[in-house]
Amino acid sequence: MNRVDYLRISLIDRCNFRCQYCMPEGADLEYVKQQNWLTYEELLTLLQSVFMPLGFNRFRLTGGEPLLRPGMVDLVRAIAALPQTQDLSLTTNGFLLAGMAQSLYDAGLRRINISLDSLDPDTFQQLVGGRGRSRWHEVWQGIQAAHRIGFSPLKLNVVVIPGVNDHEVLDLAALTLDQQWHVRFIEFMPIGDPWLFSNRGWVSSEDLRRRIRDRWGLTESQVLGNGPADVFKIPGAKGTLGFISQMSECFCDRCNRMRLSADGWLRPCLLNETGQIDLRTPLRQGKSLADIRDQVAELLAAKPDINYKQRESGVTGSGAYSRTMSQIGG
Repeated sequence: MNRVDYLRISLIDRCNFRCQYCMPEGADLEYVKQQNWLTYEELLTLLQSVFMPLGFNRFRLTGGEPLLRPGMVDLVRAIAALPQTQDLSLTTNGFLLAGMAQSLYDAGLRRINISLDSLDPDTFQQLVGGRGRSRWHEVWQGIQAAHRIGFSPLKLNVVVIPGVNDHEVLDLAALTLDQQWHVRFIEFMPIGDPWLFSNRGWVSSEDLRRRIRDRWGLTESQVLGNGPADVFKIPGAKGTLGFISQMSECFCDRCNRMRLSADGWLRPCLLNETGQIDLRTPLRQGKSLADIRDQVAELLAAKPDINYKQRESGVTGSGAYSRTMSQIGG
């Protein structure tokens, strides 16, 4: 069991996209009311007085879409300035990034993951939902801005869906040939749109590696980060390829993270609600931070057993989330 020192922090459960694998069109979503979001002051209190004393020093800001949350730049600056912070990163859909990338970098953010599920604007629009003109160009501008400003590593996340975008795998992998970008292929999970998953299925990481290996060859590699990706590279390429294989190659025993939702629920597992605890309510009721820290410590101690049960039951096992990925925090 890895040391658990990595906290994924969801700042908001809303998003300006409705990706099919995350919050599909027609889904009846009940958003958390703004007054029930953890305030930035509450979040910083939890980081400094609860999580950091327990050994957490790596943090990722997520959503929904975190760039929709007002005051993001100030929060990044505050977390980056904490002496215990060893790593701070962000996951975004990139739509608002072009106008914010420089301010985020100046505030202390250095690592960023951007979702890019297709290089074709029409396919991209099909995946992210909504009506009107394609949003692909704004996302691509955000990627270019992050690259130009110097975010490193710059990771591009691709959820591979059979019959939708899996034919683009080689084109997406080719982005790593001439740029120091890191493309990460993520196996499609049964979260979000159950119809899409049951009708499309998923493509294994080994299948994707085979396709890339047959075209260029593939060697093992590495890249800075806290995630579960198995990292490879095309010989001679400037960037790398990551494969996140939660469907075909269970990595529960390597999990080093906890997840804090926008409304203050701490969860030990992406796919299982066992053990989740509410931190917002006791914090607002004035419960001592030492008592809250003890609660989190107990959940940390129970996490190896929760991971084991999830590994035994599989990703569709009992206790799986009824929430969409945007509500979980990814």
